[in-house]
Amino acid sequence: MRRGLWFLAGAGIGVYAMVRGRRAAEAFTGEGLHDRWQALELGARLFRDEVATGKAEAEARLRERFGPTYDPQRQLAAPQPDASSALAAIDSSNDFQEGPQ
Repeated sequence: MRRGLWFLAGAGIGVYAMVRGRRAAEAFTGEGLHDRWQALELGARLFRDEVATGKAEAEARLRERFGPTYDPQRQLAAPQPDASSALAAIDSSNDFQEGPQ
């Protein structure tokens, strides 16, 4: 019985090593590397989509919680003064007096 047990253990280890070796050899062929690269691209694309979905959901929750929706057409714009009126306002506001020197 002992010899049979050791024979089966050795055969199992041999099969396991053969399968692992074949997988490792396949991984470093041109096709294997191409497949791994494509899997990496797919993973990155899925991650990007998950992040975009999470961002949209979080933004919707925040908008719902904190108030009115954002409408890009209804932005308030501050009037832009021209340069000459800005300089005139600065010159007229210089009411400081210099101290003794």
